[in-house]
Parts: sequence; C-alpha cells; structure tokens
Amino acid sequence: MIAAVNLNNNNNFQTNTIEQLTSGYRINSSGDDAAGLAVANGYAASVAELNQGVLNANEGVNTLQIIDGGLSNISTMLNRMQTLATESASGTFTGNRATLDAEYQTLIGEINREASNIGLSSTNQANATNMSVYVGGGQSATTGSQVSVNLANGLVDATGLGLTGTNVAATAPTVMSGATAATFLGTGASQTFTINTGSGTAGSVTISNNGAGDTLAAQIGRLNTALSSYGISASLSTAAATAGQLQLSGNAAFDVVAAAAGGGTGALAATAAEAKNLSLYNFAMTSSAGNFTITEGAGASLKTATVTLLGVGNDPANLSTINTELAAVGITDVTAVATGTAGTYSLQGSGAAFKASATAGAAVTAATAPATGGGSLAAINQISAAVQALGTVQGSVGAGENDLNYAIGLANSQITNFSASESSIRDANVATEAANLTKAQVLEQASVAAMAQANSAPQAILSLLKS
Repeated sequence: MIAAVNLNNNNNFQTNTIEQLTSGYRINSSGDDAAGLAVANGYAASVAELNQGVLNANEGVNTLQIIDGGLSNISTMLNRMQTLATESASGTFTGNRATLDAEYQTLIGEINREASNIGLSSTNQANATNMSVYVGGGQSATTGSQVSVNLANGLVDATGLGLTGTNVAATAPTVMSGATAATFLGTGASQTFTINTGSGTAGSVTISNNGAGDTLAAQIGRLNTALSSYGISASLSTAAATAGQLQLSGNAAFDVVAAAAGGGTGALAATAAEAKNLSLYNFAMTSSAGNFTITEGAGASLKTATVTLLGVGNDPANLSTINTELAAVGITDVTAVATGTAGTYSLQGSGAAFKASATAGAAVTAATAPATGGGSLAAINQISAAVQALGTVQGSVGAGENDLNYAIGLANSQITNFSASESSIRDANVATEAANLTKAQVLEQASVAAMAQANSAPQAILSLLKS
C-alpha cells in the first residue's frame, strides 16, 4: 500500500511536470497558484491596454503630422503674401498692383482650401477640438492615461488668421474732404497743393493747364509725378459715394491741403480740401500751451513720450519737439505732421497700440482707425499677426507630437516590464521542470519496481503452505 501511494504521487508529479513543459506555464489552473494567477492576470490586462494605447498614440502622431504639413504650407504662403504686400507698399513700385493683388487673393483662397483639408477651418472644424488620445498606464482611465492636444482655437483659414478682406492693391486712399468731383483745369487755370510730412517742412506742388490737348488724366499724371517724391499717389475715386473725386494714398504720415484753383475754370479739388493718410491710425492734436502724452505698447514694453507744447504760432518747433521725443523713447511708427489749420497737428501711426492724451490747455480728438481694407500697409500688419497666430497653432501641434512620442516610449517600457513580471509568475521554469521530469520518471520506475517486490512477498507464505 505504501508503494501504491508513492507510485500515485510520483505519477501525479510527472503528469504536472509534463503539463508545465508542454504548455510553457507554471500556472495552468487556479489551483496551481491562485494568488499568483490574480497578479499575473492584472499584468496581462495592463499589457493589452498599453499595446492598444501605443497604436492609439501612433495614430495621434500621424494625425498631427498631417496637420503639421498643412500648417507648414500655410506658413510658406504667408511668407509669399508678406512679400507681395511689402512690394506693393513701396512708393517706388512701378508695376501693376492689380497683378500683385490677384496672386495675393489666390493665396488666400488656397489657405482656406488647405485649412479645410486639415480640419482647421470655419467650414471644416474636425480637428479644431481638444483632442484626447488614450494611451493607458495611469492610475485610472481618467487619471494619467490620456494625452491632450488642444486645437479648439486653432482655425488657420483666412477668417481664423484675420486675413479676410485684406488686399495689396494699394494703400487705403483718402478722398479729399470737401472735394467736389475732380474736373479739368481750364485754360490758364492752376491749383496748388501743400504737402505736410514728418520732415517738418511743408512742400508745395502746383498743377496747371498745359494748353490745347491737355486732359484731366494728364493733369492727374503730372500731380502723381510731383507727389511721388513725398511717397504719395493720386487717383480718382471709383466708389459710388465719391465717384470721380480726387483721392490720395501713401505709406507714411501725410496731410495734403488743396488751395482754390486760380486763373481759370475747373478744379482738381475744392477750396481748402484736406486729406490725411487713412491707411494709418489718426489723432488730431490742438497745440495750446500744455502737455501731450503719447504711449505705445503695454506692460514691460510700454513706451511713453511726454511733450510740452509752446502754444499756437509755434508749429515748427512743436512738431520738431513731438517727433524728437517720439524717436527718443523708441516710438518709431508714429509721426506728427502739420495740417491745414494752424495750431493743429495730426498724429498718424501704423498700429492701434498707440494712444494720445492731453492735460489742461491742450486737446486730443478720438482716434480714427484705418479705413476698412486698408491696402498693403494694413495687409502687412495683418499678415504679421497671422504669422504669430499660425505659430501658436504650430506650437500646439509640435508639443502634441512630442508628448505623444514620449507617451509611446513610456508605454513600450511599461509593456516590457509588465510582460517580464507576468512571465516570472505565470511561465514555467523549463530547466527546473526538465530536471523534475527526469526525477519523476526515476521515482515512478522505482515505485513500479518496489510494487513488484511488494507483490512478490506474499508468495513466500504460499510456499510455506505448499510445504
């Protein structure tokens, strides 16, 4: 009986060893190691979660790379648009601005198309969301297991970048205030224009009738030639409300006053008509004795110029003081120019960031913003802002790509370590079990031999009985 019990135990030992060697697992049923099986199952579930999480993260990286490629194209187009706007903004440009603007508008259309293709446009906001990619490996499904890439405010079409309505056809023209429809200067007629710029010295241009065959177009051409040295161009308005009236445009601060036509009939502008550069922000300043404060920027970049004026009758000195103080504090995009009214100055700047205020004895009118669709100068400012806005979106996309790649690296490391931990619990030790198999086989054969001996012992008693 002892031999039979041991034979049975040795047979079970051999069976269990063979099962582990052929399955590769130390734990083949809950009874083999219930506690170890629970831990191993936890590791296996984590590995399954992380394997899918790596796939999710790679899909997220692929999506962001597609978006990034589109953003790079849009950045290239913005650079080209800035080139076109800068070329058109130059007063020495002699080409056709309509040709420049045609390419500019085509680029705006392409930006809209590509923004839609990558899901970051007003018409396709598929990717304009807070994208959450589940990678796993955190404390819970909602804590430490997801990587977020927030593109909710990442529209990069013309609307999102603030380019809608911009153009580079020309700077915003100013129809001369009080002007009647421009008419042909008749025989013997002439008209004088006084030009004030930031130089502090007023210029004067006189246009006369050249006799037989002279035309309005020819007179506007001669006016343009005379104004070109000041960076100002003249044309006739085509807008319905001001059709045919004289208009002026330029890239820098100016104030132009037209005197009454003399010596003949007709006029290019009405008596005392005046034009300021409507491509720029404008403040009107009255130079009674008092102080003006002009500021630009905010916070650490705030620049302040304080000017003490000498009162009416000191226009040249006051203008020089204002512009000198602006330059001294680094406000380089604002200029004070004389106007057609003594003791009144026009502050003109290329951005909305500057403000003007006055103390007792002086006065400042409310600011006038640039005309809508202010041409190439406004386009330059808008494109610069668009570049900044696009850079913010590119930064979010790039940071998201990096975060996902880091998450993939961690997930792969966790997969390796969890797999190793599960293996140490669940997998069979092949070397040990191979040795155990040999041991089990020897013990089983010994048990069978012992059983044979045990079974032969009663034969001695039978021999005695036979005797």
